[in-house]
Amino acid sequence: MAQPNVFLIGMPATGKSTVGRLLGRLLKSPFYDCDHEIEVRSGATISWIFDVEGEAGFREREEAVVDELTRLSGVVVATGGGAILRESNRRMLRSRGTVVLLDSSDRRIQARTSNDAKRPLLSGAGGAATIAALRQERLPLYREIADHTFITDKQPARSVAKSIVETLGDAFVSRPAQGEPGL
Repeated sequence: MAQPNVFLIGMPATGKSTVGRLLGRLLKSPFYDCDHEIEVRSGATISWIFDVEGEAGFREREEAVVDELTRLSGVVVATGGGAILRESNRRMLRSRGTVVLLDSSDRRIQARTSNDAKRPLLSGAGGAATIAALRQERLPLYREIADHTFITDKQPARSVAKSIVETLGDAFVSRPAQGEPGL
């Protein structure tokens, strides 16, 4: 029987990568970050891909990575904030695992991204308006496929990861292989 998958979705800077890494450790599951995988496979940064190929080129790469990673078994995957913009990605995420939405207030997202060179769209003077516009566009799509939602504003990442494990229950806790001693 295949091990269940957990897919983290949400706005940028809500803790998907940090919580995902911790969640992977707690579940004894491999962790993958979609944006990192895109950079490794392309040999370029996300911002370079956006500059050269545009958003459409980036979204093509993202869809291929989402498809590949969601086909794995027993993994924790952190998606990019805009992965849910494509219906095909939403369908893959929803049908191939449990989808967990991490959310945070616009104010907290702005504080986390205000000086982040990797997120130029969200930093600087126009950051607050951009965050609000992205939330308005994306929140209905996040909610459409989310099985569970966790607010990450006032909790350490470790607490969020533990709360997710508690919510997911026994089906998601990795079991020792047959013949392997239990914990």
